[in-house]
Amino acid sequence: MEEFQALTMKDIAAQLGVSVATVSRALKDSHNISKERREMIQKYAREHNYYPNVIAEQLRHSRKKPSQIIGVIIPEFVHYYFSSILKGVEEEASRRGYRIMVAQSGETYEREVEICQSFMQNKVCGIIVSQAKDTNQYGHFEKLVENGIPLVFYDRICPALNASRVVVDDYQGAFNAVSHLVETGCRRIAFFGAPMSLEISQNRYNGYKDALYKHGLTPEEELTVICDNYEDARKRAPELLRADNRPDAFFTVNDDTAIGVLYSAKELGLRVPDDVAVCGFGNDTHAVSCDPMLTTVEQRGVDVGREAATVLIDTVEGVLPIDHAAKRVVKTRLIVRGTTREA
Repeated sequence: MEEFQALTMKDIAAQLGVSVATVSRALKDSHNISKERREMIQKYAREHNYYPNVIAEQLRHSRKKPSQIIGVIIPEFVHYYFSSILKGVEEEASRRGYRIMVAQSGETYEREVEICQSFMQNKVCGIIVSQAKDTNQYGHFEKLVENGIPLVFYDRICPALNASRVVVDDYQGAFNAVSHLVETGCRRIAFFGAPMSLEISQNRYNGYKDALYKHGLTPEEELTVICDNYEDARKRAPELLRADNRPDAFFTVNDDTAIGVLYSAKELGLRVPDDVAVCGFGNDTHAVSCDPMLTTVEQRGVDVGREAATVLIDTVEGVLPIDHAAKRVVKTRLIVRGTTREA
């Protein structure tokens, strides 16, 4: 996809040798300048992807004091974790006099690029983003930084960019969860994770692996599966659960995947947690609506959102230097419920 440029009326004026006022009139199709000049300027603007500052235009015609606008990109609205982060962002932004503009990438790179382009067109003061699963090119993020737009990543960070980030302690959360499984008698623990291109999946896998090593166990390749949603868990879990040497526990990258494992096990006539234990990651609303209720790692999404908004606004207001990559970590907490055995 072609990258975008933050072209201004001043740039157009300089290129065409006219005044900024003339460019402004031409783009508004004013008849105070000649038709030929209007068409020349409009044609140049179209060919070079010029977009008007929509928000600034609206504010010029408003008597209200203008509010700063923060762009927020979330992968999917349906996930409790992302909606809780959004709640935290909105609360902190509102408290400090900012508004938010929210868009969903739908877990696709192409849509993520379009959203960044739209946010640039609307002259947001900064962007808070969790990158899409299939994003492996980062030119759209680099362009934002080049144009002086502060970026704060949450949950899924961009490894190619030294940008501010707010994450949970994925490694420690996974380590504690798997240690709990081992300490309650589990020995063959499967890991259902997201693609390893994502840093959160790497960190959670490393926590899983190191917890096994600490307790004298060895990770088994056939028990490590890329599976990070309910539907895939319903397909993949039965393959392992029907094996003669089946796992006696599952640690999964999120709660939806864990619940998929839980119901697969129950359909096969296995008792949870006696025959197989299950632990998720997230502590979303589904964790207490399944039977038995899910043992999981609480991520505290609202706190992540508040912290991300704090870092961004502090950068916008000069409290933090724009070239300083702030790194904030929010602690997790293991919540033990009915899908794991008692210690």
